[in-house]
Amino acid sequence: MPTITLQEPFRGVFYAPFYAALARGDYAAEGVEVVLRSGTIPANAKDAVLAGVADLAWGGPMRILLAHEADPGSPLRNFGAVVMRDPFCLLGRTPRPDFRLSELARLTLGSVSEVPTPWWTLQEDIRQAGLDPTTVRRVTDQGMAANLDALVEGRLEVAQLFEPFITLAEDRGCHVWYAAASRGVTGYTTFTTTTDMLQSRHAEFKAMIRGLAKTLAWVAANPPEALAESIAAYFPDLPQPLLARCLARYKTLGIWTQDPFYPEEAFARLEHAMSTAGAITRKPGFARTADNRIVAEALG
Repeated sequence: MPTITLQEPFRGVFYAPFYAALARGDYAAEGVEVVLRSGTIPANAKDAVLAGVADLAWGGPMRILLAHEADPGSPLRNFGAVVMRDPFCLLGRTPRPDFRLSELARLTLGSVSEVPTPWWTLQEDIRQAGLDPTTVRRVTDQGMAANLDALVEGRLEVAQLFEPFITLAEDRGCHVWYAAASRGVTGYTTFTTTTDMLQSRHAEFKAMIRGLAKTLAWVAANPPEALAESIAAYFPDLPQPLLARCLARYKTLGIWTQDPFYPEEAFARLEHAMSTAGAITRKPGFARTADNRIVAEALG
């Protein structure tokens, strides 16, 4: 059985289907052994592929857009899709079912510092709400764990968090004000590899796509408790009932696709947000950065 080395960017609850595919043996059932290379620094995942220590990685398509910004001839490409809605939420200390993003003009926001995409995409949401995002008062030098504590203790008025911090915040009396998934499909997580690897490991990658399709169908058809049980070993510090609650939220928000096709609309929304945020000065476009042909071949 051929072997593929798959680079993880960091351990994240919203990556649940990637772990489920490994735990359930869905890749192996399609004839390819996938070895997970653990990661802790998101930006390093694509570098592992470029250095040849991994055949492919998963992570944010924004890394490929940044790579093409730096080098229009970059060999990096995206294919496959798993997380296609934004997994972050804004939370406050009191219920605000009628919250509007324009109200951030009067509040102090603890924005995510660990990775840039959540703020880039939220900026465009804020702009669409009629507020200049550059006028929002932000705390930018704290991680999500620190922002959660600051929110609970009244040192922050609103915090941008992902799971498990969202559920942990609710357990400490906070409330979700805005789910970024509500903006619609946004390119958040795909496979990443190079054009050379797409050719040399074509058969193995197609097998992985077929396995991933089975995983995504299973995730869609089963309760979050089953998903939590499947991936619990990847999250030994999270009690399984807590993990299940986190996964239930993400399933309700629809952040995972039901098949591995990468929607061009999701790419376009990400590319536009990065452009308006000033993260990129050129728009390379879907055809130059993504490859849905291999997905069509695998599943057709």
